[in-house]
Amino acid sequence: MKTRFLTLLLLFSALFIVLISCHTESETVLEEGSFKLVQTQIFDKSCATSGCHSSEQDASYKQHGLVLTSKVSYDNLLNKFPKNTVAKDDGMRLITPGDVAKSFLFTKINCSGASLLAGRQYGNPMPLGANSLSVGEIEFVRKWIEAGAPRSGGSVDASLISNSVPLCGSGFGSNFTALEAPNPNDGFQLHLEPFEVSNTFEREIFVRKPVGNTTELYINRVQSRMRPGSHHFILYDFKNQANLPSLGQVRDLRNADGSSNLLTFLSMQNHVFWAGTQTQEHDYSFPDGIALRVPANYSFDFNSHYVNKTSGKIPGEVYVNLYKIDKSKVKIVANSLDLSNQDLTLLAGKKTVVTKKFLFSKPTRVLMLTSHNHKLGEKFVIKIVGGARDGEVVYESTDWEHPLIKNFPVALEFQKNEGLMSEITYNNTTTKTVRFGLTSEDEMGIIFGYYYEP
Repeated sequence: MKTRFLTLLLLFSALFIVLISCHTESETVLEEGSFKLVQTQIFDKSCATSGCHSSEQDASYKQHGLVLTSKVSYDNLLNKFPKNTVAKDDGMRLITPGDVAKSFLFTKINCSGASLLAGRQYGNPMPLGANSLSVGEIEFVRKWIEAGAPRSGGSVDASLISNSVPLCGSGFGSNFTALEAPNPNDGFQLHLEPFEVSNTFEREIFVRKPVGNTTELYINRVQSRMRPGSHHFILYDFKNQANLPSLGQVRDLRNADGSSNLLTFLSMQNHVFWAGTQTQEHDYSFPDGIALRVPANYSFDFNSHYVNKTSGKIPGEVYVNLYKIDKSKVKIVANSLDLSNQDLTLLAGKKTVVTKKFLFSKPTRVLMLTSHNHKLGEKFVIKIVGGARDGEVVYESTDWEHPLIKNFPVALEFQKNEGLMSEITYNNTTTKTVRFGLTSEDEMGIIFGYYYEP
């Protein structure tokens, strides 16, 4: 009897130890299952990789200004302003504890919605050029933010993160759906056919393509859709219509070894921005009665840039819909801004801030702004000149290769002799003085955009 009692006691003791062990292990998982798991299972694997968010020396750091390595990521995220000026103007922080809708980090990793917010230039879903985060990873981050985004502890279910099904599929596969074309009475569809992007490579191409219009058009809506992996897409008009590249010729900006293609770079100097986006899905409409004019038998230069960080090849592809309105309904024809500062003298080994004012001779409304400079440009700022908002910064971009395209749902209003000022910071790291010019070794400073005169 005594032996049986001792045996039962030992069994119960062993069971108790197992239960305590399981409970302790569960507590440990939950402890790690908050920010530590966000760091080790998401940031370390998908974000803090070479060239992305690993250090201030990353090629893309000037654009995003965010390092996500374990020692600094939490402090860099919590209640910090994003560099994306549109998100900042919308009241977002990188992480706003308890508020997913105001957390820019979540917007960027949520591939099913990051590029679909109408009218907002939030950029592409992350990680750029790689497969999307999984359903479980994104849901885990959501719950962590909703729980107050604690640095340690927390009660988020760690099993969520083990759901490895990509939220947006493989990202580059056959699940891409072509943009539905407009009814022929309503508009035209333009198509940049599929092209190949090699593994671990950035490919940027230009192709001049005809619109297919035999008569002039008035366009008041531009809609586009791209395959995943795109950094940006732009339709360019040309300053000089007598000097155009061949129709249908694919012109790569980079050669296979990564070096610049000089002939393509030179052709870019004839560009004027016409339409574009940095998001995978975009839909922009002009205010009622305002439209862009497209002459008969016209063509545009298609510019598509893809980033591929995977070990396999991926396809690039772009659809663009141009929606037209009858000329009788057009009250105002919008035009492209092209405000260039050619007075540049950048001394060797020095930082130089160059400013220039551009005043309008008539009342003017500005609907969109973007910028163009070359590789020595570190920061491009546009400010208002004159009026009640004199000195206000309305545009800022720190990425010369992929400048911000900023739309203004409410047009910027300027009276006669008011206008815009470009303020560009150049860092001339070369051993020679650099001036305005057309080659990659020269510099530029141009404000592009849309405007109209009421």
